[in-house]
Amino acid sequence: MEVIRTLIVDDERLARETLRLLLQNHEQVEIIGECENGSEAVKLLQKEELDLVFLDIQMPELNGFDVIQKVGPDKMPVVIFVTAYDQYALQAFEARALDYLLKPFDDERFEQALERAIERIHQRQVGELSTKLVDLIGSKTDTGTMSVNNEPSKGSFLERIMIKERGSMFFIKVDEIDWVEAAGDYVSIHVGPKSHLLRETMSGLMKKLNPRQFVRVHRSSIVKVDSIRELKPYFHGDYIIILKNGKELKLSRRYWDQVEKVLGN
Repeated sequence: MEVIRTLIVDDERLARETLRLLLQNHEQVEIIGECENGSEAVKLLQKEELDLVFLDIQMPELNGFDVIQKVGPDKMPVVIFVTAYDQYALQAFEARALDYLLKPFDDERFEQALERAIERIHQRQVGELSTKLVDLIGSKTDTGTMSVNNEPSKGSFLERIMIKERGSMFFIKVDEIDWVEAAGDYVSIHVGPKSHLLRETMSGLMKKLNPRQFVRVHRSSIVKVDSIRELKPYFHGDYIIILKNGKELKLSRRYWDQVEKVLGN
């Protein structure tokens, strides 16, 4: 396995030590350096060929976004942001960032972030990440905060969804979703055998999903078209949708036209 050349950037000594200790458990990771401010990070990033950087957002003089701007997004390695503040960055990360760690984080959350980063590096997708970082920097306001419109622009739809569970935050790919059901003030997103709660309305989420990929089949159900195995007639003109995983969902007559249009029947 290739060595993952890694940099730690954080103005807090304890935070740097925590990351170093966690990374030392991974033989494939080589810590190239540790920086306590953005200026040091810029110099090292410009000098060394790196694969991964754990980058603090809140630092004096140059913050994490400034570091990216100085180095150039196209020259940045894979970035995992580390922050104790979520008020200005998390919405931007929902669609654009690889991952981030919200302090204080536990070992399991760290391992999840590192695993995603290593996978990205091995797939040689740094170029894709650079494009996302360009978009991320471009969304900064003059106050240094992030401003993101949750509604997708015309012709664009969600590719990833950020989930908050038990104090941790992670992303799921929209392509991995099988179906979605209403759950009070939340929606329950089903991915394989797992389900995740998201504070969103069914109609609000449907607006953000690609209508060629997902279709509303009931007031409380959204289904990914590729997950549908068959349709069976039910009572009073309704149908039963059977998914590839065996799950059965009711197709209401109200939504039949939409389903028929998507399926091309």
